Amino acid sequence: MTSRPEDRAAGRSAGSDGGHRLDAVLPASSGRPPDHVMTAFNAAGEALERLPGGRGRSWRAGNTVVKPVDEPVVASWLATVLEQRPVPGVRVARPVRSTDGRWVVSGWTAHRFVAGSVAPRFDEIRETGRSLHRALADVPEPRFLRERSDLASWADRLAWGEVLDTDERLGHGHGASVYRELAAQRRPVTAPVQVVNGDLYGTVLFAGDADPAVFDVTPFWRPAGWATAVLAVDAVTRGGAPIEVVGEWADGPDWPQLVRRAALYRLAAGLAHPRTPTDDMVAVLSTAERIDRFLR
Repeated sequence: MTSRPEDRAAGRSAGSDGGHRLDAVLPASSGRPPDHVMTAFNAAGEALERLPGGRGRSWRAGNTVVKPVDEPVVASWLATVLEQRPVPGVRVARPVRSTDGRWVVSGWTAHRFVAGSVAPRFDEIRETGRSLHRALADVPEPRFLRERSDLASWADRLAWGEVLDTDERLGHGHGASVYRELAAQRRPVTAPVQVVNGDLYGTVLFAGDADPAVFDVTPFWRPAGWATAVLAVDAVTRGGAPIEVVGEWADGPDWPQLVRRAALYRLAAGLAHPRTPTDDMVAVLSTAERIDRFLR
């Protein structure tokens, strides 16, 4: 399978947040991590380097990367899960505890630096995700996933038909019409659910012949195949992959419905966010309209 690199891919440093191009229109973090945070993570005295991506929120100090977190509970849970969990064939950016054993200090967390850059190696990203999900298969559902009310969680639940758009966040334009048409053909999914990384695109790094590295996980409680479907939608929408990747990655009878929900998820998030760039919205709509032949 061939694909065109996304314009963001070149020069991406390990440890930077994956995120979306939407990051470019959101305000950056307030600045450098405080001295007491660096001391707490045993990174004081190291030269600080701001890493690209993720609104410039990540900083490297030697072998340590520190970044602010929006949800300390999520960050602490994720660090506990990933601290020692083996993921065969994958380099994991292991979390770093503070000197007093905390995962989050004054709203900042830390992990080990892993070398590499993002690249449009989509088949390898898919396999990396599969390895990660096999390693996470026995992790119980964390309560916070049911309680989250952020945009991504709302868009996910809407895509699965678990909530309604009572506030009309999707609007009344063409995008809302495309959404309704996709949603109308939802059918039950039987695949088992587990903790998955719902944002594989942009969070897997490559460095020569080394194993791929995962430096960030956005947790969802969904089938592992759904996370792969989100990757397929993102690869086409944001990475220039051919639409045929959706068919090439077909895996099991639930695949068409998982792709449908992945497209609905990205479409809802884009429509509901007040500052989604126009070209991003056009790209998501284009993908949503072109995948119909793979959803039958």
